[in-house]
Amino acid sequence: MSTQTESLVFSRRRVLAGTTSSVLSAGAIALLAGIPRAHGQIGASDSDIRILNVAVGLEYEGIGAYAIALKSGLLDQDITAVATKFQDDHKRHNDALIGAIRSLGGEPVVAKSEAEYAEALNVDQLTTQQNVLELARRLELGATNAYIGVIPSFSDSGLAKVAARLAADEASHFALLNFTLDRPFLPALGFGA
Repeated sequence: MSTQTESLVFSRRRVLAGTTSSVLSAGAIALLAGIPRAHGQIGASDSDIRILNVAVGLEYEGIGAYAIALKSGLLDQDITAVATKFQDDHKRHNDALIGAIRSLGGEPVVAKSEAEYAEALNVDQLTTQQNVLELARRLELGATNAYIGVIPSFSDSGLAKVAARLAADEASHFALLNFTLDRPFLPALGFGA
């Protein structure tokens, strides 16, 4: 793995882990969990919105990576279906996060261009379906670990639950990619280590 790709793989974990000194408000948790908010009941802090925006940026990265993979022509029909499903999951995550930011009065960050993601992910080195799957596997593992990494910092169990739900989606993506690549299972307690 190139140094640049390795850096990106773990960037999701580092960015979210770097937000552990701040905690999302109970309102953000409720919004992410799909619980309607009563007008004036929940206040948002700037740090809440910043943390949500970090997550939005990370989900955009996943959406962009799958868009590039789907356009690469390297994926067979079965893998294309899986990549499309995973990209849709990341879009749903992002929609929920963006909705929470807007409900809290914030402005969500915007996605980078596909060319920026392609450069950052070093996609010119992807020449086979296996290469694409390896990259996706590493990104999904990084996302899983990022969400797990912030769980201990939450004082609100609702926020921990939201992070766990996102981590569970990312872990299921990783597990399927890992299986598809005929990789061994992670050891017990292998995620978040």
